Amino acid sequence: LTKNVPMFVCTMAYPTVPCPLHVFEPRYRLMIRRSMETGTKQFGMCISDSQNGFADYGCMLQIRNVHFLPDGRSVVDTIGGKRFRVLQRGMKDGYCTADIEYLEDVKV
Repeated sequence: LTKNVPMFVCTMAYPTVPCPLHVFEPRYRLMIRRSMETGTKQFGMCISDSQNGFADYGCMLQIRNVHFLPDGRSVVDTIGGKRFRVLQRGMKDGYCTADIEYLEDVKV
């Protein structure tokens, strides 16, 4: 997953660290639903950036569980995966997307 990756612009996420989310905005509700339906069960997380919309670096989040509430909101249990660098920004149905490349740690 490196092309047109859905981006959740919210907070900082880190590899291996749980990141529980309360999803209520219609654009992100759609994004979560699509991530579940396509089977990827992942999306990128970046902090906001006033110039570019979102930061140049972020972390993939893997969805472990989703609890859909009757009013359309959801509580999403995610955990941080690989770090990435944004190569190109885009937009799809109201939420941000990006082409990314994964970052590799320097082996010691």
